[in-house]
Amino acid sequence: MSFMECRKFELTLISANDLEDVRKLFKMKVYAKVSIGGNPETEKRTPADKHGEINPAWNFHMTYTVGESAVRHYGTMLVIKLYCKRKLGDRYIGEVHTPVKELFDRAFMSGGGSPVVSFPVKKGSVDSQGLLNFSYRFGERVNVEKLFLAEGFPDWTRYID
Repeated sequence: MSFMECRKFELTLISANDLEDVRKLFKMKVYAKVSIGGNPETEKRTPADKHGEINPAWNFHMTYTVGESAVRHYGTMLVIKLYCKRKLGDRYIGEVHTPVKELFDRAFMSGGGSPVVSFPVKKGSVDSQGLLNFSYRFGERVNVEKLFLAEGFPDWTRYID
């Protein structure tokens, strides 16, 4: 029987401010796609905010399971991509990338609480327009049997190492 050290990673996408208006004629309905390491198997999506337009608010909570190596070494990225929902195909607004280790270190320095952070939204290699606001927290380190992870541990929705 082999075990993997893991942590629960809870993320709440709160809001975004002053995003680029990518839809000039109609209201923007903004949603976010979140993944860890850009892995499509870990992707989760917020509902579209139908009222905030360039200042959407979600307060949407999601949970992941991350391997201990993701919080110990740089390289595993939290990726949050913002889109405007449209009938003829959704339009890309921009994204935020940040290392999971950096988030872990920041939470550890603040006493392990649930810090609220803001990151600039980027489009390509340059800053686009706007800020993305979210809070997060890491759970205690636990040993999980690899077989459990393979079969889908009911409370922990995704495993990333």
